[in-house]
Amino acid sequence: MHLLKNILFLMCVSIILFSCGDDAPKNTDTLGKGTIDISVDETYQPVIDEQLKVFDSSYPDAKINIHYKPEAECFKDYFDNKARIIVVARPLTKAEKDECTQQKIYVTSMAIARDAIAVIVNNNSADSFLDKNVLKGILTGVYKTKYTVVFDNEASSTVRYVIDSLLKGNKLGSNVFAAKGNKEVVDYVAKNPGAIGFVGLNYVSDKNDPNNTGTFITTVKVAAIKNDSTGDFLQPYQAYLALKTYPLYRNIYYINRESYPGLGTGFANFLAEQRGQLIFKYAHMFPLRSEMIIRGAEIKNQ
Repeated sequence: MHLLKNILFLMCVSIILFSCGDDAPKNTDTLGKGTIDISVDETYQPVIDEQLKVFDSSYPDAKINIHYKPEAECFKDYFDNKARIIVVARPLTKAEKDECTQQKIYVTSMAIARDAIAVIVNNNSADSFLDKNVLKGILTGVYKTKYTVVFDNEASSTVRYVIDSLLKGNKLGSNVFAAKGNKEVVDYVAKNPGAIGFVGLNYVSDKNDPNNTGTFITTVKVAAIKNDSTGDFLQPYQAYLALKTYPLYRNIYYINRESYPGLGTGFANFLAEQRGQLIFKYAHMFPLRSEMIIRGAEIKNQ
């Protein structure tokens, strides 16, 4: 009788567990298969589009729907569970990590590349060598030359970076405006001699350079920014990003909320591995998860 009771108990437990298993949500995607949505800082659309092309060619059964948005909206999607992963220009804050703990979100995050904010001026502008004090004056509207300052979006990572890192919380001047994207900033500055723009490096790198030497587009001037430590005026070349000598640099992060090896994890892994890192390199950014050798060069006049 005691044995029979044990058998009946085990059968009941098995039935309950089986029923719970049917009701529990099933993960339908894997590292290289399935369909998911992710959100990406729109500043990085050119390079992430290239990443997706190569990823798709390797994983034809995977479909990643990428939504390009201002940085603030990417984080909102992350916490609203509308995006499996986000690709953004900053890590989670302490408050956001606490929110993840509250929501029981399993977080994995990694810096995958180093980007730069390029300062662009019209080709007829006399100001193409700028230091941080001049930039502050331009951004707050007190510089001797009155510029129209143009950003990509009022909620963008570029605006947030400039306020946090350059202005240290001071307010932007009334001469600052938002366009509808990085490309629109470049177009506006190209047409207006009194304009200065702040854009992601993607949008000023010359994609038609056959040797991939990191040259810039010619429709605008890419300003050289003074390094306060060395006194050098530097443009956002890849080597200066690697050495952190170009003053306006920042890292690119993926932030993943998957608690199992799903498609979001597969794409995040791809960005951090060899092929993904090479795509960042060819986009003139500095890949942080692969080895690169920087060699000094001496130019001799003949």
